[in-house]
Amino acid sequence: MPGMVQMATALQTALVLVGGKALRMRPITEEIPKCMVEVAGKPLVFWILQWLRANGVKKVILGVDHKKEMVIDYAQQHDFGLSVVCNDHSGAEETGDAIRLAIERQGITDDVFLVMNGDELTDLSLKNFLTFHTMHKPVATLLSIPLRSSFGVITIDSENAVTEFREKPVIDGHFMNAGIYIFTQDIRPYLPERGSIEKTTFVQLAKERKLKAFKYFGFWATADTVKDIRVIEEHAGVLKAVHEA
Repeated sequence: MPGMVQMATALQTALVLVGGKALRMRPITEEIPKCMVEVAGKPLVFWILQWLRANGVKKVILGVDHKKEMVIDYAQQHDFGLSVVCNDHSGAEETGDAIRLAIERQGITDDVFLVMNGDELTDLSLKNFLTFHTMHKPVATLLSIPLRSSFGVITIDSENAVTEFREKPVIDGHFMNAGIYIFTQDIRPYLPERGSIEKTTFVQLAKERKLKAFKYFGFWATADTVKDIRVIEEHAGVLKAVHEA
């Protein structure tokens, strides 16, 4: 693989994938794309863009597909304090193809750049994220958060008696992918023409030990279902604090 160049002191460019059909959020997403679903009175994409601006990002590429006209119109009609362009990846074969097309069509030449799913909300400091990445110099760094069970976890003794019950606990020592990444230009050969980066790119990078994980214990939430939106709105103060930064 080509030599890795890690000279950037700030993330200037971000690619946000907002083209998914969001089947688990139907019927809402039958009429609008997920990134336009409102959280605390504003579309999801608004909060993401404000967070990126507050962290020094200058250019954002929105990877669009499903209900793309609504996203394009929203981006054109509002001033977010940064450059926002849309890349139509209609027909792309999952995330690997969508990312590759955006890099090629939008001419992403930054040594390092941010890539993220369009349904992630966080108060993460991108400066700290980049500092970790620059220190370790992998091909890619992913944001990882403590794994929380969606169910009650029980401990059972040899007589099948429940000795402990924990409702939706954090699973000690286990972390999950939070859907926010720093990539270098060396990521290109690892991006598949078909398939998701989770099933292809990251699997190969892990085998080659060229993938790092930045552990984060602050606010992070994903809007995967209607129920998730209600949970996120309980943290509206965090979102507004980022907006006012």
